[in-house]
Amino acid sequence: MNSELRKDLVSGDWIVIAPGRIKRPDQFLKLQKIKRPKVSVRGCPFEDLRKSGQHPPILKFKNHKDWEVVVVENKYPAFTHINTCAHPEKKGPYSVMEGVGHHNLVITRDHYKNFPKLGKKTAELVFKAFVDYYKLLANDYCLAYVSIFHNWGPKAGASVYHPHYQVIALPIIPPDVEHSLKGSENFYKKHKKCVHCVMLDWELKEKKRIIYENKFAVAFVPFVLREPFELRVFPKKHLPFFEDTPSKIMNGVVEVLQKALQKMEKRLHDPDYNFFIHTSPIQDKNRHKHYHWHIEILPKFSISAGFEQGTGIEITAIDPDEAARILR
Repeated sequence: MNSELRKDLVSGDWIVIAPGRIKRPDQFLKLQKIKRPKVSVRGCPFEDLRKSGQHPPILKFKNHKDWEVVVVENKYPAFTHINTCAHPEKKGPYSVMEGVGHHNLVITRDHYKNFPKLGKKTAELVFKAFVDYYKLLANDYCLAYVSIFHNWGPKAGASVYHPHYQVIALPIIPPDVEHSLKGSENFYKKHKKCVHCVMLDWELKEKKRIIYENKFAVAFVPFVLREPFELRVFPKKHLPFFEDTPSKIMNGVVEVLQKALQKMEKRLHDPDYNFFIHTSPIQDKNRHKHYHWHIEILPKFSISAGFEQGTGIEITAIDPDEAARILR
């Protein structure tokens, strides 16, 4: 296959699919065969919350014996909460704003079970913790957006082995989210349709890039693939707001996310990865009903080089159809 430029339906950005840059996808994967070292529980800051100074938790979800999932304070936050809102100021020609917000952690009990290895009920509890904490944060009128994400492995930015998830609430809408919201809004104004629903309908019809689906959700490799083996998980129903998702649909999303990550671990030799949630902002809900919340999964394989950084055009050496075949 010759290289092909593809334009993202939401952002309008161009990317390059260039499978001729590697002889075989399997050859690419052989380079990734490095076994993940297990880190001992000894010295882990999340084993004893009292000892680490993170007790009592903000929220706690129990099983029949002890806590299963907790939301705790982050001892090293990027944003801190104070009893005032952040206000833009000027420093010369620049706009600045105090880093007022929240930055806390969702922790699961088992030191060795990352998200794809969790039991079904525990995985669902993780997302219940996300939703419940999100709704608490949404009461803070100083906030504009809540970012929920997971870093797995050192290449993905995880400094602690014990599986944990981060929730950062900001006084601004992050640029990447703003870009996605604007693209979705522009598409809706032009076509009177949700851009993500259009993408989903096409993927469900073609079936080429779908990894796993159930009644409520689907995981697929996007046609416009920025990173090798990138995945998207969508609820099938149009839902703008993550926090308002019915529990049946949310549990369907959780199952699909787990299955997608299990396939990634097995087929791609357990790569480091990030996953994050893109959803509509907290404020001005009527404005963003066109949006469709979803999860993006990015395994850490590629490094942006001069062309990517100099042009903003990503080059991907794996064809999305082939990536989906390998993951299935």
